[in-house]
Amino acid sequence: MQTIWKPFVHTLLMACTVLGVMSNANAADYPNKPIRWIVPFAPGAANDFVARIVATSLSSRVNQTIVVENRSGAGGSVGAGAVAVASPDGYTLLLSNPGPNVSNPIFAKDASYNLKSFDSVIAFGYVPLIIVTQPAFPADNPRDLLAYLKANPGKVNWGSSGNLSNPHIALELFRLATNVNLVHVPYKGSGPALNDLLAGQIQFLHTSLASVEGHLKSGRLKVIAVASASRLPQLPDVATLAEAGIVGADSVTWFGMSVPAGTPRDIIARLNVESNQAMQSPEVRSRLEALGLNLVGGPPQNLDKFIDSDVTGLKKLLASGVLDTR
Repeated sequence: MQTIWKPFVHTLLMACTVLGVMSNANAADYPNKPIRWIVPFAPGAANDFVARIVATSLSSRVNQTIVVENRSGAGGSVGAGAVAVASPDGYTLLLSNPGPNVSNPIFAKDASYNLKSFDSVIAFGYVPLIIVTQPAFPADNPRDLLAYLKANPGKVNWGSSGNLSNPHIALELFRLATNVNLVHVPYKGSGPALNDLLAGQIQFLHTSLASVEGHLKSGRLKVIAVASASRLPQLPDVATLAEAGIVGADSVTWFGMSVPAGTPRDIIARLNVESNQAMQSPEVRSRLEALGLNLVGGPPQNLDKFIDSDVTGLKKLLASGVLDTR
């Protein structure tokens, strides 16, 4: 038995050594073909804008084409699920966001992946969500909004980019904090929800400033409130929910890059370094900041911190029993 075992161990060790050398060689050669970056939401949302802004600069830095691909559906689960099962070789990336990376793995009963399906690369930044409606709506601030909702229970349609998406979670936090009765209308992405808001099919939407800035400037939409502890510099006249006494409904959305779990550490390091450098470009910084992003960057652990914080908060929301995950 011993004479058979020793040659086997020697062969196994040799094979592992060869595979390790091959892995390092592949990583050193990375990237040697186009990279696919999946945005798990429809075009026209902040996720899409962030990915395309960064992709242009990152592509030139790694000397390879980065193809941004929108794969929406199920609050981001469709696109995220495609990345989760992709080869962990650095050629399939995920535009990370609270919905696909945190909410769906925790809440969705049919999610095809879990919290450990991805490795973090970088956190690009975060933005507080804002609440928007049509200009004719008879409320211009969070106090008047709350009074209207209490006087009209069950008569307001409030859209989101999908069940368990970040805007949906923000809505549920708002509902928990105010105890109002309203109708949640989920869509397959922020773009379709925004279209129906503009058409008057729904009355409200939690979204980012980047997604609606053009409509605010044109007067087709107005902002009712900012869902954060402090006002936005871009919207200095818009009150926060906290100023109206609505506590516990603050919501931010963050944006980052993830890869399938098991991607080699040196490939993650390369993507992190090049992405950080891309963010240092004056053009990229100005365009991201114009979207309202508070830039983060740094090591992959900064994205992990956002994820861990959301996991803690969402588990508390689930324990409250107010969230309908059907």
